[in-house]
Parts: sequence; structure tokens; C-alpha cells
Amino acid sequence: MATFNIVMPKMGESIQEATITNWFVKAGDTVEEDDVLLEIATDKVDSEVPSPVDGKVKEVLFKVDDVVPVGTVIAVIDLDGDESVDEEVAVLEANEPEAVESTVDDSAQSDISTRDESGRFYSPVVRKIASENNLTEEQLNSIKGSGLNGRVNKEDILAFLAGGVEKPAAVSVQTKSEGAKLVPPPVVSAPQVEVPVSAEDEIIEMDRMRKLIADHMVSSKQISPHVTSVVEADVSNLVSWRTRVKDDFQKKYGEKLTFMPIFTEAVAKALRDFPMVNSSVNGSQIIVKKDVNVGIAVSLPSGNLIVPVIKKADTKNLAGLAGDLNNLAGKARNNKLGPDDIQGGTFTITNFGSFNNIIGTPIINQPQVAILATGAIQKKVAVIETPAGDTIGIRQKMYLSLSYDHRIVDGMLGGLFLRRIADYLEEFDTDRTV
Repeated sequence: MATFNIVMPKMGESIQEATITNWFVKAGDTVEEDDVLLEIATDKVDSEVPSPVDGKVKEVLFKVDDVVPVGTVIAVIDLDGDESVDEEVAVLEANEPEAVESTVDDSAQSDISTRDESGRFYSPVVRKIASENNLTEEQLNSIKGSGLNGRVNKEDILAFLAGGVEKPAAVSVQTKSEGAKLVPPPVVSAPQVEVPVSAEDEIIEMDRMRKLIADHMVSSKQISPHVTSVVEADVSNLVSWRTRVKDDFQKKYGEKLTFMPIFTEAVAKALRDFPMVNSSVNGSQIIVKKDVNVGIAVSLPSGNLIVPVIKKADTKNLAGLAGDLNNLAGKARNNKLGPDDIQGGTFTITNFGSFNNIIGTPIINQPQVAILATGAIQKKVAVIETPAGDTIGIRQKMYLSLSYDHRIVDGMLGGLFLRRIADYLEEFDTDRTV
């Protein structure tokens, strides 16, 4: 009988493995094309894996919570005698573990062999983390694995590093192509703080996404020396314009006009004015990004955050930005984001104002070098300059706070960039048509 192998899909350029979070089928179940077989999760996104064929589930090769390398066969489907499919499908038998382990994409393979001298298998992701943290082979072999057949997965090695393992100092490495270069010592994770717990305290285990967010935030503070600058912007003209046109905008484009598309437009224009803020750091190199891809932090019903990305935001008008924002936010809240929706961001905006907060100091979303927080818009008494002299009036004002990586963004660049965003908002054209 012809069979079809379901493999762990590649969910993005940097994704080498995924965690199985739920199976919707079991051996013996009949499935049709596009039926959802399982849910998987990566560091970036959760996703469903549909069946590409009709048939009966012959084998399910991994359990819930198993971490599986990309390209590995995870299930086998009988095709009810459709022999023609065998010639089109690369078959990897479930009883050949060597074949299963070798199905990781070649481009993702580490320079270090995935097996040590004892024959213990390590995925490319584990090898990469070990290499980045200068772990010796003895230290790697000492890690107790929680994966299939005792395999060390990403969570195991990160937990090992979180224990404050001692790692070698920086060394000078000689390469044929580059000559001598200094490999910096990795950041040593701080030891866990002992927290006293009383009988009345409630203990809540972090979910998978909260653990990833926690690791990402700690890592960002360790990588980037954060500096935050703040300006107050008078957005009275912007507020009055939006109030006047928002109904016409929705009728014309079928999209609700919030303030976020306007903020995103101002940020995208300012990033074109100051391209060094639209960059990343790679060792001693500054990578200035060609595209302006603005990520927008979205709160999920679970209380967690995710950052979908508006690609080439500087090329889109308000209608395009509003459509993208509303679409991505809806997909995020319904767990429908795809890998491409959250990749490639070059700058991030987080809106504290949605919680009626006026100011904050956001943490940079690595590997970006800056993030903007927008505060709540509030009516304030202000001094207004007029040709007849100063007067007192009521104005709509908000705080903008920019956290930036002081390795490459100094106070002048950060301050000028932030001021430019405020200028674009303050000088908003009230005669603009929709």
C-alpha cells in the first residue's frame, strides 16, 4: 500500500525545530486533504499542520511536547492503494532512526558534527547554543535530556545555562579567511533567586509563550545597553482630523481608522530620514536594513504579547497601513499568524496608550536597535504661541518614549529621530483627504 510521510515543516529561515503541542488524530483515523493533523509551536509562532492527502493514519511517530527537527517524519498516512504517489514522495521509514535524524535541512546544519564520539545525537539548534556559549563536550554530555530517547532539546540546554555554568573566557581565533579575531565571552546567566513561598501563596507555572518572552526580554537587556529618551507631542491637529474623517474612512476602505496607522506612518518616514535606526548589530558590523518593516506589539487574550510585522511600511498609505494592522491584529488574537507575519521586523512600536498609560521604557526587540512606546493622548492645559502673544488653552498631548541600543545609537541620533517622529505628528496636515 502506498504511503505518504508527514514531515515537520520549516516555519522560517531561522527555525530548525518545533514542539508538537497537540495531535488531532491517532493511528487508524481517516483523514481528508486539508484536515488539521496537529498543532506545532516554535520560538516565533504557533501553527496548524494540515494533511496534504486523503487516507488513513498509519503511524504517529512523536508525542505531545516532543521537540522535533525540521524535515523529520512525524506521521505516516496510508493512501488507499494510490501507488503513483510513492514515486513523488521521499520515503523515510519510521524504523530507520538514522534516516529520520538526518532529515534536517542541509543549510541549517552546524559546523560541528551532530553526534559526539559516544554516538549521542544533538540537534543543530542545541549544537549552535553550545557553540555560542563555549560549552565543552564534557559539559554538553552532562546535560540530562528530556526529549525522545533522552535527547537533549533546546529547553534542556537553556535550563543548564540558566544554572550559572562556568564558561571559558574570550579567545583569539585564527581563521584562514579573516585572520585573527576575538570571540567575546558569552553572557553568563544570573543564578536563580530563591523565593520563599508560604502556604497561602498561589504558584502559577509559566506557559510556553511566557517562558519565551521572559527569555527574550532578559536576553535583550544583556545584549543591548538600553537608553530611553522621551518627548511630549502636541497632537491636537491629528486628533481633530481623525475625529472628522474616521467615519468616511471606514465607509470608503472598510477599515477602522485608529491612531496606530498614523503613528506607524510617522515612524516609517522618520526611519527613512535616519536609516541608522533601521539597523541591527552583528558583532562589530552594523547591518543597515534596506526595507522598513515595522512590528506592532499586540496583546493576546492570554495576556502574552506577539509582534506581527508590517512589511515595507514606508511604501504604504494610511489605508494600506490600517488594513495591514487590523488584519494582523485579528490573526494574532485568533492564533492564525503565519511564520512570515512575524519575521523580518526592523523596528517595533508598542502602544502603552491602549491601557491608558502615559509613558514607559520599552525593551528592545532583538535584533533590532530601537523601539518606540506611544502613551495615552490626554487633554492638557498648555501655553499656546500666537501672533498676538502667548495664551492658555486646552491641547491634546501625548508622550513618545524611545528605547535604543547605545552601542550604535547615541543620544544625538536617538534624540533627533524621536523629535522627527513628534514633528511629523504635530505637523499633521488637517486638509488631508481620505
